[in-house]
Amino acid sequence: MQNAEKGTSMDFIESLCQEYRKHNQIDPADYERYRVKRGLRNADGTGVMAGVTQIGNVLGYYLQDGERFPAPGKLIYRGIDVEELVDGFVRESRFGFEETAYLLLFGTLPTREQLTAFQQMLTDNHTLPHMFTEDMIIKAPSPDVMNKLARSVLALYSYDDNPDDMSLSNQLRQAIQLIARVPVIVAHAFAVKRHYYDDESLYLHRPQAGLSVAENFLYSVRHDNQFTEQEARLLDLCLVLHAEHGGGNNSAFACRVLSSSGTDFYSSIAAAVGSLKGPRHGGANKKVMEMFGYIEDAVKDWKDEDEVRAFLGKLLRKEAGDKSGLIYGMGHAIYTISDPRAVILKKFAKKLAETKGMLDEFELYETVERLTPEVLLSVKGEDKVVCANVDLFSGMVYKMMGIPQELYTPLFAVARIVGWCAHRIEEVCQPGNRIIRPAYKAVAPMRPFVPLDQR
Repeated sequence: MQNAEKGTSMDFIESLCQEYRKHNQIDPADYERYRVKRGLRNADGTGVMAGVTQIGNVLGYYLQDGERFPAPGKLIYRGIDVEELVDGFVRESRFGFEETAYLLLFGTLPTREQLTAFQQMLTDNHTLPHMFTEDMIIKAPSPDVMNKLARSVLALYSYDDNPDDMSLSNQLRQAIQLIARVPVIVAHAFAVKRHYYDDESLYLHRPQAGLSVAENFLYSVRHDNQFTEQEARLLDLCLVLHAEHGGGNNSAFACRVLSSSGTDFYSSIAAAVGSLKGPRHGGANKKVMEMFGYIEDAVKDWKDEDEVRAFLGKLLRKEAGDKSGLIYGMGHAIYTISDPRAVILKKFAKKLAETKGMLDEFELYETVERLTPEVLLSVKGEDKVVCANVDLFSGMVYKMMGIPQELYTPLFAVARIVGWCAHRIEEVCQPGNRIIRPAYKAVAPMRPFVPLDQR
């Protein structure tokens, strides 16, 4: 930090901040005046229609006579309800992430032979380019794994013999390589971060043939390479549930925006990684865990609902926690009655909590889930239907598995790389697609140029 600020006067920077504030205030009324849909949201909270996709769909309400009505949440992958998808591979005691990746990329469920060949292709592409870890990760460590992931994805361009070929065959090759390599990059970036910033020993593990993506990730991030079958299957489930969430989510849209310009695969994926890093998107599960840290410290009796309810009120009134006025893990832009990912994950999380002796903590999460709607009504007068989202339980699942918080969002990226690749290919390989270019209303008044000596 000191090196970054060397030669820079912070007093001058502060004077520039004051100058900026003086000349860069937009009247909030302008957004209404020009009918700007902030956040690309309509007045009723629905998203502005920006494209068409066959990859994924998210349902949380239905429209009748122009009015929204709550409905149980549905997450659809290529026309298949994710609950059916999960039930299928869980019932057969199989790992499901690779099958899900095939479905999202190619638009159909693989046969046994196709799945085996696809799994082998991922295994064949696990290995990072020669000296990549040494040159791109170890020599330039980052305190944030997501930052290092974005930079590493961009760097892969330089190791690709054919990076700019927009043919379908080349796009699929690049997608498969990225899906295989991103988990390895994350594991190595985490190990290097722990070594350089947390003063721990450096352990770098190579992926093992014959292991699933979930198994290999646990193998790679743990010093002793040890994990249980239950842990691996639950992580596999998390990866499946995070793999895709429609073309309108921020990171997928960022990927499609860059892809529409005709830029290379690596640039579009790096943009998606940068989007996911944000606390309003993929970083939300870390905020959930931070919030529960405050709750667990302040609430003496976790089973006393009145005490929990009172603290939730403090959170909403910005009297406790991070003073944001938010209850993280509750509410979603689309889901109303339920988030199907949270429903599925909660069921498996409870079983793990019983195994790990953390049932009391799990029940505290359930209490927060149950009480939040009534607290929102009593404190803010909000009576809209609010459900737990996937972030409420995913962070606890990772915690029970002993996965450090620095890996929560990168794990999201390990899963979501599949959806990003699918959206990237759909954007560039469909005929007639155009560069995405929304309009902004310019509201600065015209003025004459003033010579330097007269300013």
